[in-house]
Amino acid sequence: MRRTSFAIGLGLVLVAATLAQDGIQRGTIKKVDAGKGVLTITVKGEDKDYLVTPETKIMTGPGQEISDGLKNKSFRPGAPVMFKAVEKDRRMVLLGLRVADGLGGKPAGISKGVIKQIDVTNEKITVTITVEGKDKDFLLTDSTQIFDLPKKPIRELLKNKAFVPGAKVMFKAVSRDGQEVLIGLKFGDAPDRGKLLDKVDTSKLKPLPDLGTGKYHGFMGGLYPEGKNQRPSVHEAAGLARAKKIVPLDAKGKPSPDGKIVLISVGMSNTTNVFSEFVELANADRDKNPKVLVVDCAQGGMSAGRIMDPNDGGSGQKYWAETNRRLRAAGATPAQVQIAWIKQADPGPDQGFPEYAKTLQTRLARIVQVLHSRYPNIQIVYLSCRTYAGYATTKLNPEPYAYESGFSVKWLIEDQIKGETELNYDPKNGKVKAPWLSWGPYLWANGTTKNADGLFYEERDFAKDGTHPAMSGRQKVAEHLLRFLKTDSTARPWFVGR
Repeated sequence: MRRTSFAIGLGLVLVAATLAQDGIQRGTIKKVDAGKGVLTITVKGEDKDYLVTPETKIMTGPGQEISDGLKNKSFRPGAPVMFKAVEKDRRMVLLGLRVADGLGGKPAGISKGVIKQIDVTNEKITVTITVEGKDKDFLLTDSTQIFDLPKKPIRELLKNKAFVPGAKVMFKAVSRDGQEVLIGLKFGDAPDRGKLLDKVDTSKLKPLPDLGTGKYHGFMGGLYPEGKNQRPSVHEAAGLARAKKIVPLDAKGKPSPDGKIVLISVGMSNTTNVFSEFVELANADRDKNPKVLVVDCAQGGMSAGRIMDPNDGGSGQKYWAETNRRLRAAGATPAQVQIAWIKQADPGPDQGFPEYAKTLQTRLARIVQVLHSRYPNIQIVYLSCRTYAGYATTKLNPEPYAYESGFSVKWLIEDQIKGETELNYDPKNGKVKAPWLSWGPYLWANGTTKNADGLFYEERDFAKDGTHPAMSGRQKVAEHLLRFLKTDSTARPWFVGR
């Protein structure tokens, strides 16, 4: 049974449905000029101006069209948006725009009600839900996402005892061909977000580099084996050799002075929040090798378990297809991808330690294997753990699970160092199944207490859920990642190029 945040989950269902339409783009608001009717949106690291006209359809959710245009408080720098635009008279004009704060966890468009009856015929399934004293009919389809129940055909799920008259539900619906269709359904009342999470005392937690040879529930700290924070000499040498192989490649993956060195991100909403900011920082940095092309391939809602199988016919397939689409949009090919940065987690962990950390480790292993199989020239994968989650107000991925994700990364890299065959990167040792793995920047810090790298987090660094980063939090992590790539011995040779 997969558990997740209903509000975020339904928001992502809607986003996925919207993005299925041709010509839809995603970006982040950079500047709002309500007087001139111009919206500056950062798309793939580039700032572009778009004209908003009286004909522009502006939405904040399904059926939630706004009438005050750019004066609406939803339009603020840093807000993620989805939009469609066309060129008219040498200017880009917005046809439609949706402020996509659902990517950050706001439950726009969610309704509550009580199931009155379920009508099943050969052609369709109709659920009557009483909402605020009125009965409304909704179609239930195999595309409806049913939360907290096994993934099965909808007619099989109807046998579940949850589907009974009188059951309280939360749901989101859209209008299609004159009928209301459920796109997401969860049984039970919406929880009080303020009481959703019991706070965990993190005061005694030490960042892994500070923990060193000390232990957390019997497991040694440090980033690498034996409680050390430096790569073992053999692994370091292998990484340096890999770094030297990273050169500009043409579209077919052949060395070319006119080619590209492509660095991609892999992960979920937290990852794309940070990496989209990193793209701007990196492209503006004078030290960055101009041959390096940075492409944000992280996607909202795409947690570790959802992307580890690119052939699942569902979320995994969609994630990797979208990754390739973004590469094409950036003018690159899979053959030019040589480096990846992974920051991953899974929603709603409740297994305790070390079970959740071991599960995440296994899923990270599958993801790095996928990177090897899909990108033939990938050399290096850097991994980072979660940021601090002591301010979290939901069970999406709170403490101590955010802290414990560091062990998932640590154990994965240690397995490769110890010669795990499923993570082999050296053809001299048999079949290659993964790139060379290393820690990227270590991102966890105990709230306002600085870690060894000077990183710390205040509550204002996060959105209202205490989990997704606010703009200041995005900038902190992006700057940390940029510093790592400019100074690490295996990154500087190709990222700076000198």
